[in-house]
Amino acid sequence: MMTDHSETESKDDPLAQAILALAAERGSVSPQDVARSVAAARGRPKDPPDLWRRYLTPVKQQGLHLARQGRIEIVRGGQAVEPDKAKGLFKYRLPQGR
Repeated sequence: MMTDHSETESKDDPLAQAILALAAERGSVSPQDVARSVAAARGRPKDPPDLWRRYLTPVKQQGLHLARQGRIEIVRGGQAVEPDKAKGLFKYRLPQGR
């Protein structure tokens, strides 16, 4: 059964939506850049400049979830890696060549 991605995306967590949107816009995006983007959009004037750090772990959790679903790839050193083996610095991108 084919899944309608527009229907799935509308049900996604806002962080998952941000990952997908930024990956589509930029080609690849780091979890840190997603967290910074979300913090900038949700932040208030009195928030600390490192507010983005609060979003980093949830962004990584959503990234793993999306990668396990096959909706994004986790890339390290230019190569896609298995979601459960993603360690260190990595980026997200939309699936290539499928």
